[in-house]
Formats: sequence, structure tokens, C-alpha cells
Amino acid sequence: MILRTVAERFALLNRSKTVAMVGASNNPMRPSYTVFSYLRTQGRFTVAPINPTIAQIDGVKAYPSLAAYAAERGAPDIVDVFRKPSEVLELTKEAIAAGAKAIWFQYGVINDEAIALADAAGLAVVVDRCIKVESARLDGGLAVGGMNSGLITSRRHV
Repeated sequence: MILRTVAERFALLNRSKTVAMVGASNNPMRPSYTVFSYLRTQGRFTVAPINPTIAQIDGVKAYPSLAAYAAERGAPDIVDVFRKPSEVLELTKEAIAAGAKAIWFQYGVINDEAIALADAAGLAVVVDRCIKVESARLDGGLAVGGMNSGLITSRRHV
């Protein structure tokens, strides 16, 4: 099911405990590091990086693949995806094989075939959204900056 509303995304976040973050980076300048760090320190989720090129991020063990993660820790509730759209069809197949309950395609990660495959397999699917932003919105974290409107924009409201 493709989750299109804020309420549907909130429900997914509320029922989820584990996040496998594919493409997480140990470079603090990368968005995937920022999102990983935020989710890890908020205490809502147990987050694990999935990246074959690193051993750990901030002391958290990294896994080379979703299959390796699932073999050791079981199926993740959410697979959060920081990859090129051209790479996510195979990744979606891996998420399905790993028993993931949901797949979350970050901003700009749009691959219609992968989205359709995940939806047909019964996964909850979030497209072109940031799990950090949605989690902060749920926790009231965006309200501090006056941004808890449900719409993120750079335009100033008068």
C-alpha cells in the first residue's frame, strides 16, 4: 500500500521499531549520516546501516546487505533507502526477500517499477519523503521552527 497521507505515515512510524538504512554513510556531511544519527539518537527506532563499504557508523555495526541484516537481526520494519533510483529495483527485491514490512524511498528516490513491485508485494511504501522530517513532525520537532504545517516550503508565510 502506498502511504500518501501524513496520518498513514504516522501510523507506520508508530508501529515500527527497526529501521535498516540502505546507503547510510559515515561522512557527517552526507544527508544519510544526518538522518541515521537523528533516528538513532531519538530513541524511537533501532537503526542499522546497510553499506558494504563500511564496518560501522558511530559504533553501530553496519551490514553489507539486507540479507545479512535479516539473517542476524530478523526482518526490519522499515527499509529506508538512500540510493540512486536506477539501483532501487534490485534493492526492493532484496527488501521483499528479507521480509521487510515497509520501504521508505527518500527524497528524489523515485523508481516507478520498484514502487509498483513493493506495493504488489504488500509492503507499506513511502515515496519522495524523508523519514527524519516525518519522524520530527510526529514528535513535534518541526513545530519549534514554525514548520509543523504539514508542508515544507522555503517561502515565508505572512
